Amino acid sequence: MNQNPFSAVFDAQRTAIEQSQNLTHDALEAQQMSLGAFADAVETSSAMFESNAEVTRGAVHAYFDAVETGLPEGSADFDELRELVDEGFDSATEAQSQSLEAVLEAIEESEVAYEEFAQSYADVVDTSFDAYLDAHEQVEQNVTAVAENVEEAADEFDVSA
Repeated sequence: MNQNPFSAVFDAQRTAIEQSQNLTHDALEAQQMSLGAFADAVETSSAMFESNAEVTRGAVHAYFDAVETGLPEGSADFDELRELVDEGFDSATEAQSQSLEAVLEAIEESEVAYEEFAQSYADVVDTSFDAYLDAHEQVEQNVTAVAENVEEAADEFDVSA
């Protein structure tokens, strides 16, 4: 059996359909990975915030130490200011930590929900593509059969002429 001219077209269509299916799966996976990357970024920013708060707290304490050293001994007591600074930083750090924990929890819940959605969607996509490819194969078989019949009829016509 000779390959009819439609075979190349059907092969190209099938390849394009399969590539579309693969790209759909890749897009779902990339979106899922981006949620994980976002969660990682939030965790990193949390660590950076805490580190920055400690550095800033240390700088304020160092400033108070320097000012206190420059004043006559016993003329000023910065202990209460240091405590206020510490309380402020502790409160801010705690509030920031709680906020970031809430954000991380929401992201994790979103990841789980997205994973469930992505799996369901991928199943529907696969079922749809499989059904389309089955129909596509049936059309190809029908076109091939018609092309062979036309070719045989043409051969018979040439022989009898």
